[in-house]
Amino acid sequence: AIASKEGVDETSLFVSSGAAEAIFCLAACFAPERALIQAPTFAEYEDALRLTGCEIRYYESLVVEEDILQQISEDMDIVFLCNPNNPTGLVTPKPLLIRMLRRCEEVGARLVVDESFLDFLEDADEKTMADLTREHPALIVLKAFTKIYAMAGVRLGYCICSDEALQERLGASTQPWNVSLLAQRAGVAALGCDGYISASRQFVAEQRSWLTAELEKLGIVPLPSEADFLFFEAREDLAERLLEEGILIRDCSNYRGLRPGYFRISVNTEEENEKLIKAMRKILWQDRS
Repeated sequence: AIASKEGVDETSLFVSSGAAEAIFCLAACFAPERALIQAPTFAEYEDALRLTGCEIRYYESLVVEEDILQQISEDMDIVFLCNPNNPTGLVTPKPLLIRMLRRCEEVGARLVVDESFLDFLEDADEKTMADLTREHPALIVLKAFTKIYAMAGVRLGYCICSDEALQERLGASTQPWNVSLLAQRAGVAALGCDGYISASRQFVAEQRSWLTAELEKLGIVPLPSEADFLFFEAREDLAERLLEEGILIRDCSNYRGLRPGYFRISVNTEEENEKLIKAMRKILWQDRS
């Protein structure tokens, strides 16, 4: 079912207990000496690489631009990129990703593109790199059911790569029965829900647009996210004050490259989004009066 969805051969798939397991398995299989990751980004790339004793270099920017090509040096072994990125929700254009892939191939490095949030994009089929894996063994694409299918905690993800030797090593690197029967059946059921993804995309896009407009009314300008969350800078105690109102948001100050005052909020139901904005309005306007 996954192979059909992605338009790839079954032999190109490694099914994992969430995308995180695939990340740790990839780091263990490659045991790279040097790696490049963006900062800020998903923490598990760094965590997995550090377990192997890898030297990690950072592309420190909220936006991935052409200058990242200069950082893919001759001694680089692997590059991890989250697209859309977590926590910003920003998308790296496919033409630039292709140039990154070509640069990785020139220096003998692997490019790992984590597309766990990509299905929230209306044009996800055009922006995915999965269609290039067949002709480019150096390319590895990660996906997860956790996000678009709202299956957090079920733990189901997968890795797409045409390198058969790598697929064998990945399979040998996991514990037996790494993907539970519950996760397998949930995944099959999710893939059979015709129309679910398009409906989810539309709902998230509408609510994200509403949240963005309401935040701007409060003097907060979020980055133009294309995922199911928004990233912005605000007063440093915002998360603490919202917790007093019974609302928990993501304090992003522990992301590499970020400082106190950066936050990420999820795009939730209309009722939950309205509750969040009402609480933020109370906190920010109360302190201005």
